[in-house]
Amino acid sequence: MKTFAFIDASNLFYGGQKSLGWSIDYAKLRDYLKEKYGIERAYFFGGVEIYRYPFDYLAYESVPIRQLEHYILDLIQKEGTRMTEAQLVLFDRHLKRIRFYRKLESFGYTLILKPVKTYTDEDGNPRRKANCDVDMAFYLMRERDDFERALILSGDGDFLPVLKFLKKNGKQVVVLARSPRTAKEIKQFAGNNFRDFEYLRELLKRDDEG
Repeated sequence: MKTFAFIDASNLFYGGQKSLGWSIDYAKLRDYLKEKYGIERAYFFGGVEIYRYPFDYLAYESVPIRQLEHYILDLIQKEGTRMTEAQLVLFDRHLKRIRFYRKLESFGYTLILKPVKTYTDEDGNPRRKANCDVDMAFYLMRERDDFERALILSGDGDFLPVLKFLKKNGKQVVVLARSPRTAKEIKQFAGNNFRDFEYLRELLKRDDEG
């Protein structure tokens, strides 16, 4: 059965190791999805800080990660002496994130990355978000003629209308998500096709965690 995986990083991996309790080996995850479900494509939807990088929303569907890395390295070289230590630490953290995404590319993931945006919530507090839900829903619909089964790595209830449409139109939908972070309606929809990601710890954790 021709299968594509759609990974909602912000939902499945929110909080990273602190939230999940263990670190994911993404090469192992890609191999597991290939061996268990025979996936032919694995779309990975996530956010990335771009600073003032001139990202063209009309020309690109995803932030070009290699160009962004070069841009930020040049920015540090030109302006680094005027940056505070806190700013340099932040840049270093974001560069590590960029290199993480580049590593995912080398593992065979197809990256769909959105710029992280800062906004103010109703209480006046600054918030940061890269909303990839619309992008993932779009790819699910755009690619539907190319797959027979969709493997959804997300428990976000906002995807329910799209998943119902796919199922109604003859597609098999399997949800692989963290049970505590999966909407009740998604579990009800998936039924026996819901798999709890938490049970994959021993298979997918990084070897350096023991």
